[in-house]
Amino acid sequence: MKKVLIIPNLNDLGTCVQLAEQYNLGFEYNEFFSPKVLDDAAEQKKIINTYKSAQLPAYMTLHGAFFDVIPFSVDPKITEIATLRIEQSITIAKDLGAKAVVFHTNYNPFLNTPSYIAGWVETNIAYWSKVLEAHPNMNIYLENMFDTTPDILEALSKGLCRYDNYGVALDYAHASLSQTAPIEWCKRLAAYIKHVHINDNDKKSDLHLAWGDGCLDREQFYDCYNKYMQGATVLIETSSIDNIKRSLEVFEKEGFL
Repeated sequence: MKKVLIIPNLNDLGTCVQLAEQYNLGFEYNEFFSPKVLDDAAEQKKIINTYKSAQLPAYMTLHGAFFDVIPFSVDPKITEIATLRIEQSITIAKDLGAKAVVFHTNYNPFLNTPSYIAGWVETNIAYWSKVLEAHPNMNIYLENMFDTTPDILEALSKGLCRYDNYGVALDYAHASLSQTAPIEWCKRLAAYIKHVHINDNDKKSDLHLAWGDGCLDREQFYDCYNKYMQGATVLIETSSIDNIKRSLEVFEKEGFL
């Protein structure tokens, strides 16, 4: 049975807990990629304690820091800050009992010379290998963000798949906005996908609509999941309670949930 997750809303946590119980859902925390939260220990503690006071699902993940998080920078000061944010994200995930942390590749597709790409892949394999080795009990998932093709994630995954705690978080909505058809992303990354982000859009912008409110081919997604991503956890990546409910209803009606 597939595991579907939602983004909990602190302002209506009771409803989120009820939905989790009703549909056997997990949570993916989305407060802790904010630099303001990461720099405010009191606010972190307040949010964490609020969650811990609730009847949380058994399975949880956390979206890690991603704003300007460039651990592959040639500037060691930038790498230092990126590492701080990554380690903060993992520490919070452990405190909350989350099983995985999602980070973005943050690859800039305009820097596409063969030498740059080769250096990017080599640097990232070396960097994330150290993170994976330092945290063997935490799953680390890397998500396509600005990537226009699966090339970078595929090359990176070939170098990191030796770690059991490594996986790809395929953002299917991001893939649908890229230069490569979503089905090709699924085929190419099938061996590495452990987590999926899904929401709907107009095929022009990353709108994070409720599933069924946009233009994405839902049957194609279900087919891709069954062929290439079985066993991967699935996050309904939309924040409003109304969007979450409508997405769950569509999933249920169409047999995915």
